[in-house]
Amino acid sequence: MHTAFTQTEKTSDVMVIGGGAAGMMAALFAAQEGARVTLLEKNEKLGKKIYITGKGRCNVTNQCDMDTFLQNVPRNPRFLYSALRLMNPDDLLFLLQQYGCETKVERGRRAFPVSDKASDVTKALEKALRQQGVQVKLNTEVKGLLQDDTGLCAVQTDKGVLPCRAVIVCTGGVSYPSTGSTGDGYRFAEKMGLHVTERKPSLVGILTQETWPMELQGLTLKNVCLTGMSCGKIIYSELGEMLFTHFGVSGPLVIELSSHLPDKGETVFYLDLKPGLTEEQLDQRLQREIKAAGKKQVNSILQTLLPQRMAAVFAKVCGMEGTKVCSQITGKERSRMVQLLKKLPLTVKGTRPIAEAIVTRGGVDVKEIAPGTMAAKKIPNLFFAGEVMDVDAHTGGYNLQIAFSTGALAGKSAAKLIKDRNE
Repeated sequence: MHTAFTQTEKTSDVMVIGGGAAGMMAALFAAQEGARVTLLEKNEKLGKKIYITGKGRCNVTNQCDMDTFLQNVPRNPRFLYSALRLMNPDDLLFLLQQYGCETKVERGRRAFPVSDKASDVTKALEKALRQQGVQVKLNTEVKGLLQDDTGLCAVQTDKGVLPCRAVIVCTGGVSYPSTGSTGDGYRFAEKMGLHVTERKPSLVGILTQETWPMELQGLTLKNVCLTGMSCGKIIYSELGEMLFTHFGVSGPLVIELSSHLPDKGETVFYLDLKPGLTEEQLDQRLQREIKAAGKKQVNSILQTLLPQRMAAVFAKVCGMEGTKVCSQITGKERSRMVQLLKKLPLTVKGTRPIAEAIVTRGGVDVKEIAPGTMAAKKIPNLFFAGEVMDVDAHTGGYNLQIAFSTGALAGKSAAKLIKDRNE
């Protein structure tokens, strides 16, 4: 316990740790409520992870209703209800517009800056922070949180102790560590006696036990259906696009599936390569093509159904040589082709490393946090926001909106706590 300070630095009401999406919004909302706010960022600039989201375009949110939004949050969606009610996607877009960042909505309700420049999002938020008088300290690394007999009272940085009356931890997860997300917030939470759940990669490529996908490295499949199964239950099923890689599979469908992988038990996923046809229709089509092909090779008819590179590999998966003459295909072999075109299995061996994941799954247990304020239940003047918590969502702008909304609620709540204590 630390009870005395030799520090002459002026006490801040609210100290925000981390200058990403959640941190900037937390600082802004706390300042708007009249609190004196200091934002601490260990990098040389704010919003470093924002710059790389959406391939540099920054998919800031998804302009959907509350129910649709929560359906895209695999874990702990109800925890977000109060935060999204305070700041929904429309509120966020209006705020960005107020500070000079015009936005547009594209396919799948995904919102981007009109300029397609992620930097415009950060510039708008920096402008807002300046106008609200937030003190920003860059190149300042927080080493720990300090308590006295009254509770949390200061943060220890690499440049000294900074007294404060409330702390908001917005340090992100452990994905993309080059942006400064190195798990600091988990350590702070654990030292404060809070439970932190296991961290795993989410929205990431999947390694397969089967090796044939590696032979198709770089091939993209469009309009296929991917269905994930675990313990006899469907955990995910969507139509879209996927990619074969040097380690297995990736692309939009696979990345989204990765956020549904269970903690235990084997997961198998199935590819429906022809979702527009029933098995019966596909069988009839194959019968016609085999009959017409005569002495042509199996590869030739498979190339009418699949990309050329995949045809030969698929024949091997079916247990046939691609050079086999079509007239020699047996009814059993044709049936096997139909079955695998509609339900081609792949077994999950693992995922790519967490450093490559778009977001971190796991973090500060939401049971430790009051959903109406983002405050730690055990420590009323300690708040959390963003990816440091055990909440993650699909791609499409949902994760950034979660960061902005939880940041806004944490900032407003921290300022209100201080105001109430003053009265």
